Amino acid sequence: MQKYQSFALESFGFEVDTGMISLRYSLDDALFFEETLKIPLPSPSRSFDRFILDRALFALHIIAGVSYWKTCIPKKMEVKSGPLSRNEAHFFHDAYEKGMGEFFFKNDIDFRGLIHFPSHSSNTPQSTVSHKLKTKNSRVLVPIGGGKDSLVTVKLLQQAGFDVTLLRMGGHPIIHETVRMLGLPCLTLERRLDPLLFRLNAEGAWNGHIPISAYLSFASLITAIIHDFDAVILSNERSASIGNVTFKGMEINHQWSKSLEFESMLQGYERESIGSGVSIFSLLRPLSELSIVKIFTEQCSEFLPIATSCNRNWKISQGKRAGRRPLSPPLGGRERVRGESRWCSKCPKCAFVFSLYAAFLSPGKVEAIFGKNLYADRSLLPLYRELL
Repeated sequence: MQKYQSFALESFGFEVDTGMISLRYSLDDALFFEETLKIPLPSPSRSFDRFILDRALFALHIIAGVSYWKTCIPKKMEVKSGPLSRNEAHFFHDAYEKGMGEFFFKNDIDFRGLIHFPSHSSNTPQSTVSHKLKTKNSRVLVPIGGGKDSLVTVKLLQQAGFDVTLLRMGGHPIIHETVRMLGLPCLTLERRLDPLLFRLNAEGAWNGHIPISAYLSFASLITAIIHDFDAVILSNERSASIGNVTFKGMEINHQWSKSLEFESMLQGYERESIGSGVSIFSLLRPLSELSIVKIFTEQCSEFLPIATSCNRNWKISQGKRAGRRPLSPPLGGRERVRGESRWCSKCPKCAFVFSLYAAFLSPGKVEAIFGKNLYADRSLLPLYRELL
């Protein structure tokens, strides 16, 4: 693939009548990308502060740019869609550098001194809006992804008396079944990556993990602003803050955009640079994976047959590669292969969750979920040694 020297974050737009967000980027003024994200609009329509919304859209524009910047990781970056303060430039520097840690590690890329967001001032807009989450009857938005964690969040919020609305990325069948069983209102975001990105990947562009949870956080904030929610409540647990390995002096955490560090940074950014008054935090932050599974198996057992954490159930769809516009997949670009089991019973996620379930469920119930006893599969011994 041809190498490009500069990356520009060109512009963003929002169509107030359709809820369509457009995010535009370029490489060397030669290749141009346009990503779209459609936000469902409230009915009846309501007014919202357009300045606050534009600040949130600007942040989404910057964080979404990582998908296109990573194709050739040019050192020169130009932000044409608006000025960045020093604090904002620092925020996005860390979001790119730490959020792309796994990408740098797996591709053996020296990230030091690689990312340069230009800044124009030391000042940021200051919010005069106080956060408005109450203990009862607050309207809260909960992103769901088809797994156990978000289901536990919903259950705990319902028990505490909150008015819960679900938020999903795309019309995935697993999430559709979860929404049906919960019986709660649900908003659906439809994301479309620029097809040129897939062509570049096929030609040998850099590819790998991106901080998709950061993208989802800003998309959720935008939805909350438009629909007047009091809070966005995430489902990131305690171990999401723990890294995996040290690489060139930096702790690499493939879940960094789910970590407490990012959550704290995000709260500061919302308060200082957006000012919507929407609270955003993870309800499960104090809990371990084991604690969450205990709650899930005891209080959400009806979801055991449909919930899944297996990453091999998802893939980039051929329709999206060809530039067609199927329903957007959950959490940024993946769709499940129809007809496959919810658990592949071969990957680290399956091995890990099998162990968690086995702590609280009978052997027969766990085997029924996964289709076999993973502890009896000798081919998984190396995987379990790695997990240990």
